[in-house]
Amino acid sequence: METRRFGKTGLDASVLGFGAAPIGVLDAPQSEIEAVLNLLLDEGVNLIDTAANYASSEEAIGKAVAARRDEYILVSKCGQAFPDLKGSAWSAEIIHNTIERSLNRLQTEYLDVMLLHSCDLETLQQGDVIAALVAARDAGKIRHAGYSGDNQAAAFAAGIKELAVIETSINICDQINIDLTLPKTSAADLGVLAKRPIANAAWKPLTDQPGFYTQYARDYTQRWSAMGLTLADLEFEGVPDTTWPEIALRFTLGQPGVHTAIIGTTNTAHAAANVAAARQGALSAPAIETIRTAFANTAAKSPDVWRGLT
Repeated sequence: METRRFGKTGLDASVLGFGAAPIGVLDAPQSEIEAVLNLLLDEGVNLIDTAANYASSEEAIGKAVAARRDEYILVSKCGQAFPDLKGSAWSAEIIHNTIERSLNRLQTEYLDVMLLHSCDLETLQQGDVIAALVAARDAGKIRHAGYSGDNQAAAFAAGIKELAVIETSINICDQINIDLTLPKTSAADLGVLAKRPIANAAWKPLTDQPGFYTQYARDYTQRWSAMGLTLADLEFEGVPDTTWPEIALRFTLGQPGVHTAIIGTTNTAHAAANVAAARQGALSAPAIETIRTAFANTAAKSPDVWRGLT
């Protein structure tokens, strides 16, 4: 598996990472989680991304692969309030308590990266949340601080000198951060995680989406339909529709400044397919340009601003 220098963190991240939201929100069996994670680690995937509010995902990861802790970069997210923890949302108290709980759940002594989980621009500008992450870093609880989010907040976060990592939405149906945020992350030498690189399988009917994703994928599905891209447009004529996940992933990995694209799945066959797709490398420049043009032209005609979807 190809790795890329993960910005100024000093780490090397595999171009494919694992996003743990589905294993939590879809309540996947522990046996399936262990199978997926161990397959990915065996294939050279070395980054696991989770969050304090992804249901039981942190505990599941800890149970599954804590014994292989030296094989992966571990990323989690914090900031929201939780009924079982003291502290209001975005307070130093809740950030401290969430980090302590994450360490316990993930069965680790440190997190490689802790991200603020989509706090708004005003909260970022006040600076208290940044100071709380810096305190955790100085205490050895986390190694690097960062931000997960989109649009103006992500672009602002990229200019905060204490941060080393940005996670933001970059995919076929969500391209604003390519122009708004990636130039700033590159200038600051930040590590970049692209979330939702397969656009929540926007080409699937919503009725085929599992559970939570029936609603979560709705905006992407509508954008995809409006864009009207075909396999022939991208010189993939004659291949099956099952090629779209590969095309989407390779589009995201072809964006300058992206270091890793995090995919979420509870299925080992899908995990293996994503590994194979990542090994194909980026799409051709003409295919990427076709996708970029389709997005820009369709967004310009839309009555709604096609902002990054948090």
